Amino acid sequence: MSEQQQADPNNPQTNDLEQTQPTEDILSALNALTNSRAPTEQASAPSEWQQLREKLREHPLDPDGWARLVDLAESAGELEQIKATYEALLETYPNTASAQIAYINHYLSPGLFSYAEELFKRFLRTSPIVELWKFYLTYVRRINTTPNSRENIRLAYEFALNRIGHDKDSGEIWNDYVQFIKSGNTTNTWEEQQKMDALRKVYHRAVQIPLENVEKLWSELETFESGLNKITAKKFMSDLSPAHMQARTVLRQLQRHLGPLFPPGPTSSSSAGGGKVAQNLPAAPTFTAGERALVGSWKAYLKWEESNPLEIEDKERATFIGRVQQVYKKAVIRMRFFSEVWYMSFVWTNSIGKHEEAVNILKAGIESNPRSFLLNFAYAEVLENREQYTEVAAIYDKLLELLRIELESLEARASSSTNTSLSSSQEYAPPTNGYNMNGSMASIGTQPADESGGKDKEKDKDKGKSKELAERRSEFGLVWTMYIRFARRAHDLKTFRSIFQRARRDRWTPWEVYEAAALMEYHCTKEGGAGVASRIFEKGLESFGDEVEFVLRYLGFLISVNDDNNARALFERVITTFTPDKARPLWERWARYEYQFGDLKAAQALEKRIAEVYPNGQSPISSPLIPDTRYTELTLRRRPTDQTLRPASHLPRHRRHRSARSRLRDGRLARHSEPTRQPRPNGHRALSAVDRPESVQPVARQRAH
Repeated sequence: MSEQQQADPNNPQTNDLEQTQPTEDILSALNALTNSRAPTEQASAPSEWQQLREKLREHPLDPDGWARLVDLAESAGELEQIKATYEALLETYPNTASAQIAYINHYLSPGLFSYAEELFKRFLRTSPIVELWKFYLTYVRRINTTPNSRENIRLAYEFALNRIGHDKDSGEIWNDYVQFIKSGNTTNTWEEQQKMDALRKVYHRAVQIPLENVEKLWSELETFESGLNKITAKKFMSDLSPAHMQARTVLRQLQRHLGPLFPPGPTSSSSAGGGKVAQNLPAAPTFTAGERALVGSWKAYLKWEESNPLEIEDKERATFIGRVQQVYKKAVIRMRFFSEVWYMSFVWTNSIGKHEEAVNILKAGIESNPRSFLLNFAYAEVLENREQYTEVAAIYDKLLELLRIELESLEARASSSTNTSLSSSQEYAPPTNGYNMNGSMASIGTQPADESGGKDKEKDKDKGKSKELAERRSEFGLVWTMYIRFARRAHDLKTFRSIFQRARRDRWTPWEVYEAAALMEYHCTKEGGAGVASRIFEKGLESFGDEVEFVLRYLGFLISVNDDNNARALFERVITTFTPDKARPLWERWARYEYQFGDLKAAQALEKRIAEVYPNGQSPISSPLIPDTRYTELTLRRRPTDQTLRPASHLPRHRRHRSARSRLRDGRLARHSEPTRQPRPNGHRALSAVDRPESVQPVARQRAH
């Protein structure tokens, strides 16, 4: 650039330089500012609590992770973080009393009582846990210390006992209520009489309930009544004795039922002290033998409670219903991830006429078990009865989406495991030419034993994952099947076909859906149903031609609709595509058809083909299912009254022994008295036992002379 250009202010290039210079200064300043902020950003890295909270958002069913998150929040001592922790925990595990108590404990300072009371209102509404109610009563007595506030305490006790007073662990609350009434001051005879009447009512209610301390309360009642009037005491105790004895009997049964169901939990004192509380959070089920036994124990206990073991009369039906409802609430808290328990609760609640409450139970159960077939199908049925068809379709769509995600995840894990096992097998694979790298012969056993054993375990693991994937896919198909059945019932065949079209486009749809759709067309289409069904089977054959079970179902369908030509064509088309071992059910099914409904030449030709495919006596028609298909009809014609053709196990015991003795005696005589067989004229001979069909062989019986 010339000096003239640099000096000329009208030159555009000069102006550009002057405008660019400030931009460079700005960029330099921004870089300096960024560098100065770098240490601050590094210092604000996510804390352990934040990292763990994010992890629990993705995988919420982690009891150990939640316990650690609570510990971190408690250690930090920040009230907002504690609040966020417990709110998140109780969203995943509602009605966990130990967590609720620990949460409320942080708001028991005088300035925070209002929020504590909000939490109490929220938690007590649905909680059946005695420990939380004890904690609530402790709080009520703490804030109501003046004589004028005794009525508030009394109402709190009545409120609690009406909710959980039938729980066997509520005996301590009953005892505290008795002591509270006894501690009341009276100023005249009328007040004293009122106090005695109130005390008597509480005692009479308590001694008829299977409480842990019911015998102690009975003893106290006897002392109390005798101190007032021995004559009336005898009458009162006599009237109450049957119900009390029933309560004691039921208590023993309760203890046997509940022993394995509820392990010891945290005590109320430790909870009230705000110490480290064991959360007792239910873990996701693994369906081990122990878990299955636990579910069985719960179901037995719930059925026992439904049977009204306390024999509560119909006039007190509300008491019985309240008791069973509280039991079911406990059950779904403890067994949150077992859909059978939720379903039992729904069925029972629906049976007593509380239909809306029953539906809410189903919704809560699906929240906890979103992939549950039992709960989703039950909820869909309820909505279908109400003709809420849009909501039913939404249920099926959501369930299919959840199962699809699970299938893709399982496929990814199986694929990853397969790739790992392949790479490890290639790492230890011997040279393909049979020689080692140094030119010597490779030994068959060069791979260490533990390495080969490890690979075998990996193969077994891969097979297990493939089997699991197949099972999950079959379950996925069940949802589609239920969906298309609903569409036909609620709408029409056109809607059913549109849903089936969606299922066909889903790569996870198994062959069972094609079979279900084909049979639905056959049974529900008035004209031409068999043809439509056959076309659906043919369409399924394009994708599932390697599934023996599907081909077998298709073949059975064609035989059942008397489509002999297409059945024969299908058999000939597919039989060569399977190995002899996999094709065994097809040979067996077709042989049964030929023997029962075909001609003799076709049956003999089929026997010859089977003998060629299975040359070593492995013919499928000699399987235990079909001992000798040609003579099945003869087997069915046995005379049931002919004792010679009946096994001895069907005889009475005394005749069984006599029959055995007779056979032994007849056998001895036969060896000495059987005449020599003479050859028949013209070269003919009598049929021996091996020549006769087994089903019509006579049993020779020799008589003693």
